[in-house]
Amino acid sequence: MPPFAGLRPLLLPLLVMGVALALFHLRVGADMGDFDVARSAGQRALSGAPLYPPGDVPSPFVHLPIVAVAMGPWALASHDAARIGWYAVSCALLMLLLRWSVIGMPARRWSDRTLIAVAVALLANYYVTELTLGQSTLVLSLLLLGTAGALQVEVPKLAAGTAAGAALLHPVAIIAVVSLTLTHGAGTGAVSIALIAAGLLLPALLYGWTGNLEQLSAWWHSTPGIASAADNLSVASVWAAWVGSGPLAAGLATVTAVLLLGVAFTVWRQRAHVQEPEYLEFALLISLLPLLAAHSPSHQLILATPALMLVVDRWRELQAPWRWTSVGALVILGGAALLPTSWGLPTVALVALVATLAQLRLRRLA
Repeated sequence: MPPFAGLRPLLLPLLVMGVALALFHLRVGADMGDFDVARSAGQRALSGAPLYPPGDVPSPFVHLPIVAVAMGPWALASHDAARIGWYAVSCALLMLLLRWSVIGMPARRWSDRTLIAVAVALLANYYVTELTLGQSTLVLSLLLLGTAGALQVEVPKLAAGTAAGAALLHPVAIIAVVSLTLTHGAGTGAVSIALIAAGLLLPALLYGWTGNLEQLSAWWHSTPGIASAADNLSVASVWAAWVGSGPLAAGLATVTAVLLLGVAFTVWRQRAHVQEPEYLEFALLISLLPLLAAHSPSHQLILATPALMLVVDRWRELQAPWRWTSVGALVILGGAALLPTSWGLPTVALVALVATLAQLRLRRLA
């Protein structure tokens, strides 16, 4: 046996840890602005202060009150300790996202290393941005991937819990609860709804019943509107950039959203033709979230990680037109940082990726 051969399994983790530490010291440590906003909300929650003060700009807290309560432990730690801790957790979640995206894929054609390498090569800029901002998109990704994994091992009640957590973190993720209800019955859906209700009510322990209702009302009225397409993946922002803000853009965005949900429903209707339908369905649902939300910063393209891996894995089995469609989408996603942001090309690429997933289901490839 060659010297130090037993240390080989440790080389990749050690390399990743080294890169992560270098990234923190060179870029991340001085930023993490979004984490600071969430941690500040956690401090407000612990003291019973309003979470959505009218003048809280330019970076307001936009999540539900339960998220602020969940940030309470981070608020109790010192500023530096909280930043380092959140960064460490985020790095671990990123590794889990890449690993789980591979492990959960049924009948995988390519090796796990190849698929992870492709995902990192194409989405590295967005992974770094997520870590730099201290965002929670990785948490959302793992909750929804966990939902798919729980269904794959036939534990629907666990899936109901993770889907509820995702919906509380990102309300548009309620589409995952709808999917669960359609697939596993009203009982499973009821578990998710009950957990969501509990999450909405839990902040009353800090604010009281009336105070909690006031915070929920303030959240509803403080939710940001449609941002520009400069850093927004939503179909609403892209239509507004293309045709100008107004009723026409709103109508086109609504039609597009309905069509995307129609694609998801069509994919669901075809699930009986494949052995393990959950992975593709949740890869598609996760990819829809930034398209359907009002404001989805470009780094939320990391939500497309499972979809990207699945398309790459099945690429050779696609028909020629869909091969070129998927290649174009992947090239745009990989080079989006170099393209004019006002064109909305990342959104177009994400829609093309969703359409390719639908094609994989129609051809019974996943």
